[in-house]
Amino acid sequence: MLRLPRSAFNKLPLLFQGRLGPTTTTAINNSVNRLAFLLESKLKFETNTKLLSRSFSATSAVPKVVTDDGVFKTWKPVTPGVRHKKVVSRKHLHKGKPIWHLTKAKRRTGGRNHHGHITCRHRGGGAKRRIRLVDFKRNEPGLQEVVRLEYDPGRTAWIALLKHCETGKFSYILAPEQLKPGMFVQSFMQHSEEQDRIKREKIKKEGEDVLRKMKLDQEVATTSVGAEEGSQDAVDAANDGFEAKGSSSDGAAAAASTTPENDADVADETVDKNGRKLWTMSDTDRSITIVPGNCLPLKMIPAGTLIHNIGLHKGDKGRIARSAGSYAQLLNTAESGTAQIKLMSGEVRKVPVDVCATIGTVSNPNHRHEKLGKAGARRHRGWRPTVRGLAMNKHDHPHGGGRGKNKSRHHPVSPWGKPAKGGKTRLNPNPMVIRSRKFK
Repeated sequence: MLRLPRSAFNKLPLLFQGRLGPTTTTAINNSVNRLAFLLESKLKFETNTKLLSRSFSATSAVPKVVTDDGVFKTWKPVTPGVRHKKVVSRKHLHKGKPIWHLTKAKRRTGGRNHHGHITCRHRGGGAKRRIRLVDFKRNEPGLQEVVRLEYDPGRTAWIALLKHCETGKFSYILAPEQLKPGMFVQSFMQHSEEQDRIKREKIKKEGEDVLRKMKLDQEVATTSVGAEEGSQDAVDAANDGFEAKGSSSDGAAAAASTTPENDADVADETVDKNGRKLWTMSDTDRSITIVPGNCLPLKMIPAGTLIHNIGLHKGDKGRIARSAGSYAQLLNTAESGTAQIKLMSGEVRKVPVDVCATIGTVSNPNHRHEKLGKAGARRHRGWRPTVRGLAMNKHDHPHGGGRGKNKSRHHPVSPWGKPAKGGKTRLNPNPMVIRSRKFK
């Protein structure tokens, strides 16, 4: 609001001097003086109110409606909807918006397919969201700094914003439990692929040498019987040359592997009871790589480590243990073949040793203790009400119909007749599952 000084109001009647009569001029003077008095009174009232509020806040504490102790956020029960409401504290998360180019719009379907038929029940509505593009593959090599932790409305865990120390590129990852801003993480997936490439080239070279030796043997065998001694000398010379070449190449490879640059890549190998070579890392590599947030293939992770964001196929993104507080334990691994992991459900299954896995457990483990407080909070998240089958009609659900609350004597089933509580519905068991979660 624009406030003019008293002198400005005193000069207003001079603008109309000589143009109006004395009566009109007197009325204008009285109006201007009255307006100036009211404005001054309002200004004094606002000043006194501010001083009074400051003195009141300093002398007496205003009762808090929201309490945030750093673990949970609770509300004073001023309304029934917040009486039992309890959510996880987000004081440590970023308060602003996400990186725009790392998000995309979420187009809702309401649980319906292209025919308009409901294929996913209890979905619809909710607040507008943007999908955060989280990097589940972690193929980018190099050191990355954790800039901040953010809230993601599309998942229960927190996400971490990373900045590449060399290229300055930003990316999102699932935040492990102990990850904090200012820490550094990196991925060793490209390092593993480079080792596999070198190994393939070495095997290919050895195969070519074997084929060349076999070819020389065939040429010698086809020589005439009369030149037997000469052919034998040729064979000996060829064998001597091949062995000399192999020994020199092996010596060069050994020298290259023992250079200071490759000391960090040297690993001790042991053999299990089945004759497979187990991958055992040196203490130096283990101290560098086994850090929460680092991504490695399973063959480079020691047994017993807690991991998350585990892939199912080589080169694929992580798919197992991605929700808040989840993790899996690596039971054993090897240089090739499959490794065994134990999930939180108690299931033990096999996965290839070349798949990606991130060290640590997923953040926000207290999500399981949250209470939304009211049904409207559930609707804001895009969930619609769930109706019991017993409350439906007979043609809508197998449990429907009957007089009153009649449960009948049938076992509980889904709307399509499948067993709903403990029944077996899988026709072909998964061959990768060693022990089912039902037998813990």
